[in-house]
Amino acid sequence: MHRQPLIFSGSSTKKLTQKICEYLNLSPGKVDVKTFSDGEIWVKFQENIRGRDLYIVQSTMPPSENLMELLIMLDAAKRASASRVTAVLPYFGYARQDRKDQPRVAITAKLVANLITTAGADRVITMDLHAAQIQGFFDIPFDHLYASPVFSGLFAEEESENLVVVSPDVGGIKLARSYAKRLNAGLVVIDKRRPKHNIVEVMQIIGDVANKNVLIVDDLIDTGGTFVNAVNALKERGALNVYGAVSHALLSGDAVNKINQSALAKLYVTDSIPLHTGSEKIVVRSASGLLAEAIIRSNRNESISSLFEIDKDKS
Repeated sequence: MHRQPLIFSGSSTKKLTQKICEYLNLSPGKVDVKTFSDGEIWVKFQENIRGRDLYIVQSTMPPSENLMELLIMLDAAKRASASRVTAVLPYFGYARQDRKDQPRVAITAKLVANLITTAGADRVITMDLHAAQIQGFFDIPFDHLYASPVFSGLFAEEESENLVVVSPDVGGIKLARSYAKRLNAGLVVIDKRRPKHNIVEVMQIIGDVANKNVLIVDDLIDTGGTFVNAVNALKERGALNVYGAVSHALLSGDAVNKINQSALAKLYVTDSIPLHTGSEKIVVRSASGLLAEAIIRSNRNESISSLFEIDKDKS
């Protein structure tokens, strides 16, 4: 019989971890995380973890202390003789720098993968990577979940009949196609150009959106520029109601203000990143059930493929 997993939370995901533990009828593990006056992080597990199956839940969005705290927790767990340590990253930060697209730049996604492995992780569970090939940067078991089940049931049957799913760029076609298949909807792609970081100009919409309800799906929303430009372009082409379903809501700068002033009807996001916007247009749906199922199945050495198969049709 498998022993119950021990689930600990980093500072960035305390509410999400509490929901995960409630789903599994467990109590969060006790860990003491302190920051010295000079900014240095100190971690101590407050219970015996020797020989146990450990899960550390921590999103690594900015500031970089979130990543550093995760690394220190992993190191402390291994030094305390935990049997298996799994890093559960609802949001995997530094993923957008996943290739060398110009001279003299870093590949931070690979760097972070090396850091997590070296710090002591035996396994990684994450959700909706910015680029799926990041899985190949790890030489340890890696489970890539998709948030699409979290957003199931967004639309009433009458809305779904007149719905198209939009990918905001070519790289998101596979994700958008999976949503379209689930919702029995059409598929539209936006061709965009990015002249500078965080600046996007929508160039072309490939597909018909006239007199249709639209769902834009993406892995993350940062400054909101891509999303608002997409919404405006779709409305100009005759779209009726425009919705968004995004896994990770970074919402940096004046992103919330952009969304509030846009023609977007609703933006659905997960709680992979703590969010306190007060915006009526932004609706948070919890990914705790999805992550909890991945944790308990991993603990029991059961298959979790049903949780991360985005599309069984590989064609």
